Amino acid sequence: MKKIVIFMALVVVAFTSCEKDKQNDIPLPPVPNEEELITTFKVEFTDVNGVLPTVSALFVDVDGPGGNNPTAFDTIRLSANATYNAVITLLNESVSPADNITVEVQEEGVDHLFCFDISSGLNLTINKTDLDANNLAIGILSEWVTGSISTGTTTIRLKHQPGIKTGACELGDTDIELNFSTELN
Repeated sequence: MKKIVIFMALVVVAFTSCEKDKQNDIPLPPVPNEEELITTFKVEFTDVNGVLPTVSALFVDVDGPGGNNPTAFDTIRLSANATYNAVITLLNESVSPADNITVEVQEEGVDHLFCFDISSGLNLTINKTDLDANNLAIGILSEWVTGSISTGTTTIRLKHQPGIKTGACELGDTDIELNFSTELN
C-alpha cells in the first residue's frame, strides 16, 4: 500500500510539472498599445500653386480630455476654388520636450487611419495622399480641393485599427475626433 501511495504522489508531481510547463509555453497576449495623450492638433494648408498664403488650424487642450476647456480651437478658413496640400501634426505638450505623436502614427501607419467627414453644403473634397506599408491610406498628408464659397463643418478623426485596418472608418477605436468649423471664402 505504501508503494501505491508513493507512486500516486510521483504521478501527481509529474502531472503538475507537465501542466506548469504547458502553461509556460502558452504565448502571452500582446501588450495593448498605450493610448497617447494628444494635447495639440494642427492642420497646415499650403496652396499647391504657391500663390495663396499658408493657413493653419489649431486645436490645443493642454490637460487633455475631461479637464479644462481647449485654449485654442480654430476655424479652418480656406480660399474658394483652390487646392491645398494639408499636413496634420499631433503633439503631446504636457511633457517637456513635447512628444511628436505624428511620428508614432506614421511609424504605425498600418494601424492608423485619419477619417474626414464633410457636412452637406460645404463645397470641399479631401483626398488622403500618404500610404502605409499595406498600400492603404493614412491621412497625415491630404489634398483639399475647395469649391465655391460655403460654410460647414469638417470632422477629423484618428482611428486606431491594429490588425483590422481596411481603409474603412467604422473600424477600431477613435484616438481623437474634432469638428472644425470650416469657411471657404
